[in-house]
Amino acid sequence: MAKRTRERGFPADPEPLPVPVVDNHTHLDHIGAVLAQAAPDGEPTDQAWPPTVTDHLARAARAGVDRVVQVGCDLPSARWTVDLLTSLSASTQQARVVGALAIHPNEATLHAGVLEVGPDGLAPEVEEHHAVSLDDAIAEIADLAKGDRGIRAIGETGMDLFRTGPRGEQAQRASFRAHIALAKELGLALQIHDRDAHAQVIEVLLADGAPERTVFHCFSGDAEMARVCAENGWYLSFAGPVTFKANQYLRDALSAAPRELILLETDAPYLTPHPFRGQPNAPFAAAHTVRAMAAHLEEDLGTLCTDITANSERVYGNW
Repeated sequence: MAKRTRERGFPADPEPLPVPVVDNHTHLDHIGAVLAQAAPDGEPTDQAWPPTVTDHLARAARAGVDRVVQVGCDLPSARWTVDLLTSLSASTQQARVVGALAIHPNEATLHAGVLEVGPDGLAPEVEEHHAVSLDDAIAEIADLAKGDRGIRAIGETGMDLFRTGPRGEQAQRASFRAHIALAKELGLALQIHDRDAHAQVIEVLLADGAPERTVFHCFSGDAEMARVCAENGWYLSFAGPVTFKANQYLRDALSAAPRELILLETDAPYLTPHPFRGQPNAPFAAAHTVRAMAAHLEEDLGTLCTDITANSERVYGNW
């Protein structure tokens, strides 16, 4: 097998942050699949490959990312997340991980039997677990969330009009509303996936009434949308795209967002921050993103980290 280049491995380790922060949205179970296409030639020889969950948490802690929210957004991932929390329950790692569960909007269309090709032009990929009806899939998410005290949020749910057409939009809307109701019933935070659907997502939130703690995961709106979120007390979670040169609108949104509503995430293994775009992401890389955020805001890094940590604890509680 030909050697892979170092550039296909993880980003460089950052200097440790002066104050620990929370990665409030990561997919630890997805990292392995991405690494299958991005092998680690040049990674430290004293590190086993591929990294385990414990490895990821330890590397994140060394960088100053001391806690994560693991997101399970399809049935297999939701089950994996609950199993992870169970396996960590007797270890020192437990304090570093809490969970969020939902049926992702693109999963909702498949559970509803909608096989539309959306604006992305890609045909839907149906898997065995999609044979479960949408109602039954959401019911399983509810049962899993009720049965594990480590679940702190319902998410990611919402709407994604980049990957579906009109019939899929209706399925996503129904799923979103059911998840909103579930978050309120269980007293949990809500994490929103919003892609090319700003108006539709806001419409549903205002019509149904958003949960008290509502987070726009990987916020993708502009400064005006940031002000709408601020008016409603909704949190804005910034990921790697806020560091991309072309995304000045995201940095404008960051500037417009009240400090008490700003959160940080990786969405690992996706959305790796600049200058490591194209490499697999992991929770430790949140340290790169928050440094870029502080530089843009011309804010002391430690102060921003302190604020983000306080915001994270208001949303998800202490852990």
